[in-house]
Amino acid sequence: MLSSRLAAALARRNIHYGWVVAAVTFLTMLVTAGAVGAPGVFILPLQREFGWGTADISSALAIRLLLFGLMGPFAAALMNRYGVRRMALTALTLIAAGLLLSLGMTQVWQLIVLWGLVLGLGTGLTALVLGATVATRWFTARRGLVLGLLTASSATGQLVFLPMLAAMTDRFGWRVSILTMCGAMAVAVIAVIALMRDRPSDVGLAPFGETGPITAAPTSAASLSPIAALKVAARTRVFWILFATFFICGASTNGLIQTHFIPLCADFGLPAVGAASVLAIMGVFDFIGTVGSGWLSDRYDNRILLFWYYGLRGLSLMVLPFTDFTFYGLSLFAVFYGLDWIATVPPTVKLTAANFGRERANLVFGWVFAGHQIGAATAAFGAGFSRTVLLTYLPAFFVAGALCLIAAALVLMIIKPSTVAVGSATPAAAKA
Repeated sequence: MLSSRLAAALARRNIHYGWVVAAVTFLTMLVTAGAVGAPGVFILPLQREFGWGTADISSALAIRLLLFGLMGPFAAALMNRYGVRRMALTALTLIAAGLLLSLGMTQVWQLIVLWGLVLGLGTGLTALVLGATVATRWFTARRGLVLGLLTASSATGQLVFLPMLAAMTDRFGWRVSILTMCGAMAVAVIAVIALMRDRPSDVGLAPFGETGPITAAPTSAASLSPIAALKVAARTRVFWILFATFFICGASTNGLIQTHFIPLCADFGLPAVGAASVLAIMGVFDFIGTVGSGWLSDRYDNRILLFWYYGLRGLSLMVLPFTDFTFYGLSLFAVFYGLDWIATVPPTVKLTAANFGRERANLVFGWVFAGHQIGAATAAFGAGFSRTVLLTYLPAFFVAGALCLIAAALVLMIIKPSTVAVGSATPAAAKA
């Protein structure tokens, strides 16, 4: 098998195969991030072609974002039971099928089924849970850095795909852009089939940074059940704080900026290509900020990091309406907002693993991530409703900014977790 031969060859050069798995995971998350963000580019073309209202289109996108999150804990359980490789292939296939079938849609209900349900299920099978699972299984040392790199794939996906899709849509139409996304999915499928493996033991290795014997991971019913993990986690205060703050995180990122930033800029006279370029700038700084956040989360108190991330994000959202949407003003916003767009993920995952153990961490984080996407869906629909009823997006941005300041205060209520033994499945946060 290619992966076993490659792992052995890399081991002779002192390179752990976990870095290969991380690279394939990065590619998978990058193209799924492109699929998640792409509909934001298509809102205006769909309105022009079919006459659909912003609220109608936002309803489909809200369903997609909701499923994207609600699938999280179940995706983690499916990964634990059937393997990361198999679930990544299933997800990529679902996303590609939903995109291809949407080429022939003519009714809003078809948009809801394909871009809401099918894309929601497909992207939900991977989402950030895939990165959390790979990082916690394959890495003990450098886990925060790997989390930062994998989380930054969302920013990279935005940087790579959104400006390109906006330009292609403007010149050739939205259907050509969708075919381009499907081609990227095919490349990711090939990489997953050839190189992805579920656990280090599959190629005869221990996780990177461990020197102990290679042991198989526990597969008890409790370790595989998302409901059992939720019952344990829900008895702790730290879970509900992480859930609430990640709800606010989703409401102030995916549901708001990723979904509505381009049409917001159009309201102020900035064309879609220009707005997508601003998103690309955010992507550059988000990549820097998220990788940096992973590095910092290995070294500093993750609660304090989250306090600063949420606080600065809230202030930037409140300042956005006062930029007058000039190039200078939007560029400044893109830098400050971009630096901590997804920087909250590495500290949140590390707090989850520290409090609930390695084998249960992806299940519990799946539920926390569900909160993220419930917030995203709420903001996606709420901002679209605000634009339809009040004829402006701005109230949604002020509300999101205020919520971020509340999240900054909430994270300080988390009690510093005690150390959890490597590989433990027992919660250490107990009554924190």
